[in-house]
Amino acid sequence: MTQWQTVRLDTPAEGVRLITLADPERRNALGDRMRVELSAAIAAVREDGGARVLVVGAEGSSFCAGADLPALFGAEQSGRPVGELRQRLRSYYQSFLALRDLEIPTIAAVQGPAVGAGLNLALCCDLRIAGPEAKFAATFTRIGLHPGGGCTYFLTRELGAQRALAIMLDGGALSAAEALAQGLVLAVEPDPLAEALRRAERHAGLRSELARDLKSAVRLAAHGDLESVVEFEAWAQAESATHPEVARFAARFERGRQRGD
Repeated sequence: MTQWQTVRLDTPAEGVRLITLADPERRNALGDRMRVELSAAIAAVREDGGARVLVVGAEGSSFCAGADLPALFGAEQSGRPVGELRQRLRSYYQSFLALRDLEIPTIAAVQGPAVGAGLNLALCCDLRIAGPEAKFAATFTRIGLHPGGGCTYFLTRELGAQRALAIMLDGGALSAAEALAQGLVLAVEPDPLAEALRRAERHAGLRSELARDLKSAVRLAAHGDLESVVEFEAWAQAESATHPEVARFAARFERGRQRGD
């Protein structure tokens, strides 16, 4: 990992992995190098059997200023066929969308502006903790650009169709307080990374299969019907009941009932 220049991967606590965007001079803009390094870091977490929770944070005053627009749309890219440009865009998208393929819980610690692709990166995580200076900006239309990287999906899911369309038409942004009020973030904390790591360490104490199945159930509940959710829950709860801690709790409960507790 010493060869990585724009991303770091650390183990701050047992079971917890931390990916840090580490290019503050460029406000952690997602360029070609960061695209490759972020993909590699996420792949390393995916293959790491000891990883139970992932936190994504950033150095500097910005979480991520979005994609490197000159690299994507500058003079060197002028005249490229739409299909070729689309493939290049998809390679950028995949560098952060890969977060959604992880089975373990993921937490974004957003200490500053998350703009465009940076907004998508934060929204790819299961939980989001914001700092007071955080901002969640869908500014694509300000430069005549259609949103990409799943932005319309994420914002519609989180805000509802009307609010999502309004913010994207406006090329607008939500402050940390506004994001909290609209459910885009879980909490606003003075030190979002410290809070994210505190939560991650607690969640890492869960049996990994339990956390994995709970994440799957919530995703199914967000888009599926009740019967599908209940069917999955019946399997997941039955599987979890085969583990020793459930039997130990049931035995303690029974002893307490016999004593009249």
